[in-house]
Amino acid sequence: MKSSMEKEKYLRNCVIIYFSNKYRLMMGALLFFLVGALSCSFKKNDLVYFGQQPPGLTPEIFAPGSISLADRSEFGSVFNAAANEFYFGIDRDGTSEIWWSRLESSGEWSAPLLLIGGQDYSCNDPFLSTDETKLYFISNRSAIGETPKQNYDIWYIQRGGSGWDTEMVALDTAINSPGNEYYMSFTANESIYFSSNWRADKKAMRDFNIYRSDYREGGYQKAQILPQEINSSSYEADVFISPDESYMIFCSIRENGLGEGDLYISFQDASGNWSDAENLGDKINTPGHELCPFISRDGKYFFFTSNRDIYWVDAKVIESFRN
Repeated sequence: MKSSMEKEKYLRNCVIIYFSNKYRLMMGALLFFLVGALSCSFKKNDLVYFGQQPPGLTPEIFAPGSISLADRSEFGSVFNAAANEFYFGIDRDGTSEIWWSRLESSGEWSAPLLLIGGQDYSCNDPFLSTDETKLYFISNRSAIGETPKQNYDIWYIQRGGSGWDTEMVALDTAINSPGNEYYMSFTANESIYFSSNWRADKKAMRDFNIYRSDYREGGYQKAQILPQEINSSSYEADVFISPDESYMIFCSIRENGLGEGDLYISFQDASGNWSDAENLGDKINTPGHELCPFISRDGKYFFFTSNRDIYWVDAKVIESFRN
């Protein structure tokens, strides 16, 4: 017979063993959960940006074979903030269309599909509003009917509960003019930057300049032309503005350029003054035409169009230009 002391000791050991085993089981389950969660997280992160290996400081063609194709031209492109929706423009037999793809719940990107266009008129230069409820773009569609006209205006479509409503809505005359409006981008508070040639002499219709308009009281205010640090007597268009308005990247055709059209950068100081625009150099620009710049919402990647394809590069490439 065991003494009461021995029984107490025995029972104490049983309790210790029980809780020790239970602790091990709990820790094992927690570890299993954490490993699974991290695995899913890594898998999800690996799938954004079409699962492409992130670029370094040398530009690379983006998603060759699925987005950038050899037999067509790709233009303006934009990802949403989560990098699981992608919108881009293509040229098909002289007519531009906007296509898109998204990361499905199955873990695969959908095949790119036509979103806007496919008519006699062109649509290009897609860009999401800051809250991502609108997709802006340019089109030469007539305001009456669906026939093409001579100039391009800025339009948008709205996101509904079941997807995009493709009914096109044109901006008013605070932005659109009798001339051409090209490529827009937005600040965090929805101010819009875009280019227009409405002030150009009829003999110099490629004299585009960059404009800015504030969004107040439910609408855009009369657009204001940017200063000479940005605009020249030549061509300035395709402007990307950072959400905090600390810098902009745009395309310009200038005598000291490296090619048919180069990308330039300018920084804004705390007083609202813009620095003289500086050519991004031969790491980005080529003897061809570089255009349609876009920096991903996470600030990591710099997208642009070159040689009829979409390229991307680590956004750190612009840091050497900061004063």
